[in-house]
Amino acid sequence: MSAVEANYDGLVGPTHNYGGLSFGNLASTRNQGEVSQPKSAALQGLKKMKWLADAGLVQGVLPPHERPFLPLLRDAGFCGSDREVFENAWKIAPNLARASLSAAPMWAANAATVSPSSDTQNGRLHFTAANLSTMLHRSIEGAQTSRALQRAFPCLGHFDIHQPLPAHADFADEGAANHVRLCDTHAAPGVELFVYGRDADHHLSYPARQTLLSGQAIARSHLLDPARTVMAKQSKVAIEAGAFHNDVVCVGTRNCLFFHEHAFDDKPRVLSDITKAATGLFEPVFLEVPESEIPIAEAITSYLFNSMLVQWPGEARLVLIAPAECQETPSVLRYCQKLVAGNGPIGRVEFIDVRQSMRNGGGPACLRLRVVLTQAELAACNQKMLITPSLFNSLEKWVHKHYRDELAPVDLSDPALLDESRQALDALTGILGLGDDFYPFQR
Repeated sequence: MSAVEANYDGLVGPTHNYGGLSFGNLASTRNQGEVSQPKSAALQGLKKMKWLADAGLVQGVLPPHERPFLPLLRDAGFCGSDREVFENAWKIAPNLARASLSAAPMWAANAATVSPSSDTQNGRLHFTAANLSTMLHRSIEGAQTSRALQRAFPCLGHFDIHQPLPAHADFADEGAANHVRLCDTHAAPGVELFVYGRDADHHLSYPARQTLLSGQAIARSHLLDPARTVMAKQSKVAIEAGAFHNDVVCVGTRNCLFFHEHAFDDKPRVLSDITKAATGLFEPVFLEVPESEIPIAEAITSYLFNSMLVQWPGEARLVLIAPAECQETPSVLRYCQKLVAGNGPIGRVEFIDVRQSMRNGGGPACLRLRVVLTQAELAACNQKMLITPSLFNSLEKWVHKHYRDELAPVDLSDPALLDESRQALDALTGILGLGDDFYPFQR
């Protein structure tokens, strides 16, 4: 049986803006209040998707969420017509209004945790949509993400889609950004690594967003073999330096784990646990970047580890798809040149421009959710959500028609955004085959 690792990227929404809503995300805070470019952001993301699809990788797309999200404002006591709710929220509770316009659903790495059918006891592909309960602006995503996954993977015989975990601090879950799967081939059974920032109360400057309890709960519901599952604690050093998710300091695919020296709290134990869990399946390759070569601060600002690590069609060694900012950080560029010069697991580094996403705090890996699919599972997916030349052209035209070139902070309170966004999303549901009841405003 063969399988492929598909990338499902989040499509940047019409209200892409720099709200600075994500405490602990240094780029988000640094660029708060800057003028954003929604059209450019969406086109950058689409260009990345087309590039990977043209190379022969399976590339899917996940739709933007409804923004502004009026159910949040109505739950907060605002009433009247939709326009009245939006306008009054800006007058009375502007911070809440900004949260309703969050651009964060573009980062599909936070959409869910995914376990392929080769790892699960019932032989089905499992998804658990993330509750994202740590941040208000992200806590509103879970239900719509579940709906998107159900439309993307509709066949009950192949896919199990679980609802988000309870929206409590003990179950805080940020999805695949804190999850790595290692294996021999994508079709073979693998080892699933769940990384958490806290197991109880924590006393750090920045929030530790992922909990041990959430990883354990997901592993149980996904019917994973405990012997092939590893729980690893993220380093306090990394969290304090601004690594709000594990994928800011670690990425892995196939048998290769690429990580910073300060990624894990007890590195020898983590590596030993992975090696033990992989016994009889594959030999793990650990590629550690020392602090002496790339300081943790530069690893985080360049987003080196928020690169995509992929098996490129026709190439024996892995390809690292890094943000263009890595070329602008001397220590990181030197390391990348050294990385590919040897005979290690990574044979090539490609630099890609996703600056609009980077300025809001997410790199190439943040934009995608990895889904390992057998050929039967791929055939059972919603084919309208897989990138083809025709779909790319349709989405590119859609963006040009519906997106603004710029959004300044003063523009966010414009009630016209409500109608513009809804018109765009209503048209998108037809393009992607989502149905005419996909978004709350359609229902």
